Amino acid sequence: MIRLDANRPVTFCDGLTRRDFLHAGAIAPLGLTLPAFQRAKAAGVDSDVNCIMLFLVGGPSQIDTWDPKPNAPAEVRGPFRPIATNVPGIQVSEIFPKLAKHADKFSLIRSVYHTATAVHDTGHQMMQTGRLFSGGVEHPHIGCALGYLKGGRGELPAHVLLPKPIGRTGGNMPHGHTAGYLGKPYDPFILNADPNTPNFKVPDLLPPDYISGVRAERRQKLREAVDGATAAFEQNAAAKQLDDNFHLAYKLMSSAKARDAFALEKEPGKVKDRYGRTRFGQSCLMARRLIEAGVRFVTVNMFETVFDEVTWDIHGSKPFTDIVQMSKEVAPNFDQAYTALLEDLGERGLLSTTMVVALGEFGRTPKVNPAGGRDHHPGVWTILMGGGPIRGGTVVGESDELGYAPKARPVTPGEVAATLYKGLGLDPHKELPGPQNRPIPLAEFSIKPISELF
Repeated sequence: MIRLDANRPVTFCDGLTRRDFLHAGAIAPLGLTLPAFQRAKAAGVDSDVNCIMLFLVGGPSQIDTWDPKPNAPAEVRGPFRPIATNVPGIQVSEIFPKLAKHADKFSLIRSVYHTATAVHDTGHQMMQTGRLFSGGVEHPHIGCALGYLKGGRGELPAHVLLPKPIGRTGGNMPHGHTAGYLGKPYDPFILNADPNTPNFKVPDLLPPDYISGVRAERRQKLREAVDGATAAFEQNAAAKQLDDNFHLAYKLMSSAKARDAFALEKEPGKVKDRYGRTRFGQSCLMARRLIEAGVRFVTVNMFETVFDEVTWDIHGSKPFTDIVQMSKEVAPNFDQAYTALLEDLGERGLLSTTMVVALGEFGRTPKVNPAGGRDHHPGVWTILMGGGPIRGGTVVGESDELGYAPKARPVTPGEVAATLYKGLGLDPHKELPGPQNRPIPLAEFSIKPISELF
C-alpha cells in the first residue's frame, strides 16, 4: 500500500529510511513502472480489451451449478432440478434464476480439468496463471503479465485485486495471484479491505489535503538525498526504480481520478442494492468502477478462505458447508452480483470491451458423500466466460453422464489462460523474461486458445 506517513522507520547507512524506500516508493506493486507502449507494440497488441476475473474460491460443484445431470442416479444428481435459460438447449441449476436470463451473454466451458493434486492451492495457481508452479518457479497471474506487457493507463494500476488475496485453504503453497518471476513491481494493487463495511474507504489512498506542505518538503528532501547519493548508488537499477516509483506514487496519491475510481460511496444506494449488500456484491460493483475508470484487469476473490465460512467448498461437515447451505447463501450471492455486473457493463457500453470470467479451482465429486456434501474433484468442472470478443450463448465441451470426466473437448487450465491472453489482444506465445532471463512464453507453444469462443 502507498503511505508517506508510515510508522516504525528504520534508517539505512546512507541516511534514508526503510519508510522512505517501502512507502514513498511503494508504487512498484501497482505495475506502473514499465515502458508500456514499447512492450505493447512488441507484443503485437491489436485490441484494448479489459478483464474481470471472478475467482470462486472453494471450487463450485459442476453438477449443482452449470452442468446439471437430471438423469443421473439420485446420489449424483443432487437436490436441484435444471431450468431453461434464455438460450434454447442450455440449462443450469434452478439455484441461478437470474443467471438463466443472461445465458446469451456468456458461454459455459463444461470440460475443464487438470491432473495435478486435488488441493485448493494447485487449482488456484493453474487457473490464474495457466501453469502449476514447480522447481521454485512461480508464474505470473494473467493480470500481472498483462500489466507487464501493456502497463497501466495513466495514473491507474494495471491490475487490482479485490477485496483480499486468497489466504489459508489447507495447503502451504502460493495461490497464483502475484507477478511471480516478473518481480514485485508487477504485483497487483491489493485493496485488502471489505467494501461492504460501513463508511468504507480505500486504505492508503490519501486525499490532496493530507499531503501537506511539510510532507511535500520531505518528499523534496528525499529526492535530493537520492540525487546526491554516490555514483554506485546512482548506477544501481533498484535505485533508479526507487526514484521513478516515488514520483509515480506521489502522482497516484494526488490523483483525483485514482481516488474517484475507488470511491464506492459515490454509487447510489439502489445500485449497491442491485449488486447485493455483500462483500462479493460490492467488490463486483467496485470492479465495474475500476474498469470504467481505466484499470485493465480486476481480480475479485469471492472468499478469502474455505474454513468456518459458507463457501463453495461443500464437504458437508464442519468447518465446511453442505450443498443446501451453499444453495441458500453462496449461490444467491453469486447469482445477484454476477448478473448485475453483466447488466451494468452492458448498459454502460463496457461489456463489448470487458471479458468477464467466473471460475473455481476444481469441481466436486459426482456422488454426494455421507455428510451431505461433495469432495474435491479436478477431473472435470465448468467455468463461465463472456464479454469482450468472447461469444455468448455457447457451450464448449461436455462431461460424461455422471459429471466425472470430460466426454468431449477436454480443456486444460493452460487453454483457459491462452484464451484470456488472446481475448486481451496478446499473443499467447509471447515470451516473458523468466528466471535468469530464460524466456518463458505466456502459454506453452503446444497450447492453443479455445477457438470455439471466438
